[in-house]
Amino acid sequence: MIRRLLTGLVLLGFTALAHAALDLDQLMAELARNPGGQAKFVEKRHLALLDKPVIATGEMRYTPPDRLEKRTLTPQVETMVLDKDTLSVERDRRRMTIRLSARPEVAAFVDSIRSTLAGDRAALERNYKLSLSGSLEAWVLVLVPNDERITSLLKSITVKGVRQQVLGIDYLQADGDRTEMTIEPTP
Repeated sequence: MIRRLLTGLVLLGFTALAHAALDLDQLMAELARNPGGQAKFVEKRHLALLDKPVIATGEMRYTPPDRLEKRTLTPQVETMVLDKDTLSVERDRRRMTIRLSARPEVAAFVDSIRSTLAGDRAALERNYKLSLSGSLEAWVLVLVPNDERITSLLKSITVKGVRQQVLGIDYLQADGDRTEMTIEPTP
């Protein structure tokens, strides 16, 4: 009887350790091991001016450490490519290119995603206060901007995932509008 009780307590202890709170360094190390890959996404934009959310779908590709492609397929085809210091957007046969070094507020926003995917805590902490909850099997990372140029546009970014996979990104804008993106990795 005592032996069963002790065995049960030991197993309970191991289970608690397996689901113990995750710290930022552990999560960043796990994310840094992400080999990159492809995913499908569904993005819902909730705008105060509209009764229903605007829904977009498409594909994403991440190539560590600094290339991210987002191709929106519906409702309108648009391609966004982030490659090192350059952000390019193409829509309706028009192309716009931004050098991130010339637009620090855009760079900070872009780096919120790229630095999360790369597990770069130092880069994230340059522009955001970080708050982490959950375990490695279900974590939530909240980024709150600490730069006035960003806070005038954005209240927070919430990134959700499992291990080294980012499965959701929610943006809460300063004006109350919000965007919820769900991400499904594909082989």
